[in-house]
Amino acid sequence: MVFQLLADAAANAAPQTKFGIGAALFPENGPPNWIGISVLVILSIMLFGSLFILFTKYIEQANIMKQYRDSRANFWRAPSLREGVAKLEKNSAWRQIVEDGLAAEDQHSKMVNETDAHDWLYGSLARSEASVNASLAKGLPWLATTGATSPFIGLFGTVVGIYRALIAIGIAGSASIDKVAGPVGEALIMTAIGLLVAVPAVLAYNYLQGRNKRIAEQLSSFSTDVLANIASKGAVKPAMAAASAAKPAAAAPTAAAKP
Repeated sequence: MVFQLLADAAANAAPQTKFGIGAALFPENGPPNWIGISVLVILSIMLFGSLFILFTKYIEQANIMKQYRDSRANFWRAPSLREGVAKLEKNSAWRQIVEDGLAAEDQHSKMVNETDAHDWLYGSLARSEASVNASLAKGLPWLATTGATSPFIGLFGTVVGIYRALIAIGIAGSASIDKVAGPVGEALIMTAIGLLVAVPAVLAYNYLQGRNKRIAEQLSSFSTDVLANIASKGAVKPAMAAASAAKPAAAAPTAAAKP
């Protein structure tokens, strides 16, 4: 039925004197190319959606990485986790992990033995870490779907465009290069647009996925440090925090030795 409609439209169209994507979608002497218009609209939505996800996820990832650097510089210098959590930004991933760990610590007294308590703490931090990773992964399926399907959507527009061109050429009764080049070239534009949408989506997906893996490693390291600190009642801290705390203590005797 679709091809019959295309044939009827091509049969009723007068010879085309203007070329380009606009003339291909809206022929001057024929009905609009609704299939081509639909394909172009779908590809445009995919492109703008991909760009929106790229910029928003990049900003979100950059904020989380910045918060991680700040947490390593300030959070672990606090005497306890409950005092250090106030130094973390509200609604940040790192504060969520610490608060979930403290909540699990408050509830671990209900466990039967120490093994159950440790498993409860570990499971609570793992759930919190998985929640952050799931939030970071939102939007990436759109990029993957766009990168995988947009070339085929563009190819569909090309096939339809070439079919219309062949019908018009057959009706005109001439297959010279001046009759073929314009309509077929316009149809191939749809394939080019499909690739134009797919390539940025694939690059954005791989780039954001790589940054998510880096953040996942940081989350795993941070949650492990929080677990060790809770299990040791605050005695165990990351090596960097311990070294930072030791520097002022080591500098005090040196200053006192001067006359």
